[in-house]
Amino acid sequence: MSNSQEPVVSLRNVTKRIGRRTIIDNLSFDVPQGEIFGFLGPNGAGKTTTIRMMVGLMSITNGEILIKGRNIKTEFEQAIRHVGAIVENPEMYKFMSGYHNLIHYARMASGVTKERIREVVELVKLEDRIHDKVRRYSLGMRQRLGVAQAMLHRPSLLILDEPTNGLDPAGIRELRDYLRYLTREEGITVIVSSHLLSEMELMCDRVAVLMHGKLVDVKGIHEFIGSNTTGQTYLIEASPAEAALAALHSFDGVEAKAVPEGVEVVTDRDRIPGILNYLMQKNIDIYGVRAMRQSLEDRFLEMTGGERVG
Repeated sequence: MSNSQEPVVSLRNVTKRIGRRTIIDNLSFDVPQGEIFGFLGPNGAGKTTTIRMMVGLMSITNGEILIKGRNIKTEFEQAIRHVGAIVENPEMYKFMSGYHNLIHYARMASGVTKERIREVVELVKLEDRIHDKVRRYSLGMRQRLGVAQAMLHRPSLLILDEPTNGLDPAGIRELRDYLRYLTREEGITVIVSSHLLSEMELMCDRVAVLMHGKLVDVKGIHEFIGSNTTGQTYLIEASPAEAALAALHSFDGVEAKAVPEGVEVVTDRDRIPGILNYLMQKNIDIYGVRAMRQSLEDRFLEMTGGERVG
């Protein structure tokens, strides 16, 4: 394995202009080995453009992309040999079996043995169906075959653009578990783009949020979810809820809103006892209080001014 201190991928001031339009604006970040790194952003944010530049399908206007220290612009062959990618849908010959698709692809990559083909088939758990024709595969199985194809030459980096598109919940879960397994067992780095926030939350170690071609932030998934700048959200189950809400509106430094279960407040943890005492003094019954976990979606909408993904 490579020196884990060296990032597998480095983007340095990457810019893409088409005519007068700036599609990607000065993007910089590093992705270390063994991480699942997510690109989040609404359609048109620049996720696919960035991925296309990473794999050499689109030229870079300014800046540089390094893969395992190799510049994708000036050392393309040395850089790309470390990459396996599925950009848009994996292309397969539907009239051939999954196995023959892999054999066909292996001929285009040097040094892929039949033993390696057997290994990747086991990795993606297609042993039972690999000799069936691809036209009989479900969408999830085709995605797994696509990942097997991308893995044949033992890349250090797997890049997947919207890999969960068209998958049912079971297929999405399968892919997620499989990517986790790959990073754990093979030390592979995965870059994945998606507009499914709930999936990214479960799948990724870190996410980069893109808006209008600019990087809004890069953070660990748990930091993202826990980084509400105005405090933590708590649900107070109180009755009567209307009286609780009215009382809290006069309580300094607390944001409150009515929800079906009672009142949601945004405040610091150490203020909760005082809030509860205050409500009880107003003869409001308290049945429970619990911290609400902010989802990645809540955080994303907060960061991007409410612009939805997808």
